Amino acid sequence: MNDAILTTHNLTIGYKTSRKTIRCVASDISVSLLAGELVCLLGPNGAGKSTLLRSLAGMQSPIAGEVRLLGDNVYKLVPQDLAKRLSLVLTEKVDVGMLSAYTLVTLGRYPYTDWWGNLTPEDEAIVHWAIKSVGAVHLAQRQVGELSDGERQKIMIARALAQSPIVMLLDEPTAFLDLPRRVEIMQLLRQLAQENNQAILLSTHDLDLALRLADKVWLLSTNGILHVGAPEDLVLSGAFADTFRSEGVEFDVASGEFHLHLPHKGEINVIGEGIASVWTIRALQRVGFRVKQAENSSLLTDATQTQILVEIISNSVQVLWRITKNKTVYTHHSLYALIKFLDYLIL
Repeated sequence: MNDAILTTHNLTIGYKTSRKTIRCVASDISVSLLAGELVCLLGPNGAGKSTLLRSLAGMQSPIAGEVRLLGDNVYKLVPQDLAKRLSLVLTEKVDVGMLSAYTLVTLGRYPYTDWWGNLTPEDEAIVHWAIKSVGAVHLAQRQVGELSDGERQKIMIARALAQSPIVMLLDEPTAFLDLPRRVEIMQLLRQLAQENNQAILLSTHDLDLALRLADKVWLLSTNGILHVGAPEDLVLSGAFADTFRSEGVEFDVASGEFHLHLPHKGEINVIGEGIASVWTIRALQRVGFRVKQAENSSLLTDATQTQILVEIISNSVQVLWRITKNKTVYTHHSLYALIKFLDYLIL
């Protein structure tokens, strides 16, 4: 069974840099958005993510190829018909004056209203449902200008939902939000895709959240190649690391994290377990030490015992770090103090 809602065929996207010059961003894109899936569009700055979204939304004509929405060419659909099938949420803040959040959401019903813009009881019911779906009932009567960035983004998503679209496109919906709000919005979009059987595509720089929440990733590289697959497939294939590889930064396939290339300060043996051990290792690696873990000091060879040994001693009251070098023992009560002392030792 084919649940494809939006498809592209040999799509080439780009834009004019002058009257006669066209810059090609990506070519030969043949992909699809499926009902019920949350797809994250990832890529470095300047790769063309916004250009691709605008092309899919029918806002920007392609250089070649086509985009089809339920079989119809997006660029040939009447705007009102397109608005009934597809909604768009952009990063830019739109000045809506003194509108209340509720009134802003009602604008999503514009494609369905009469010449006077009158809302039917059915329209009102859909607006209430959209506001409730994003958890913003308590925001409905407030003016949009009074809302925080996270609250405003919820209302913009509710407005897009009120259009009753089968496809939602969002350009960096978590930009300018703090971490808890970013997680909340991403989880909300995943839930909406599944519950409403919609296809949702969003561009984002939240790589960790995309790896954790996306059903599929569209990974656009700076050379114009679009890699498509489950997040884990793109990690295992090496496409993820290759796309984001840049000077001084590397994607660690084992941890799913980005690491900076730092000057190597030396090797440290660490003994310890639990949360304190995890964060001790992270702290040491962050400042450039290579860490080797040992179960206990008796297992260390004579050669390694001439190196620096850090033992983590923790209980319900406190955490201590005991440093041994050349049989001399030092004790510190914080990771900050430990790192400063290690820097002194290796000078």
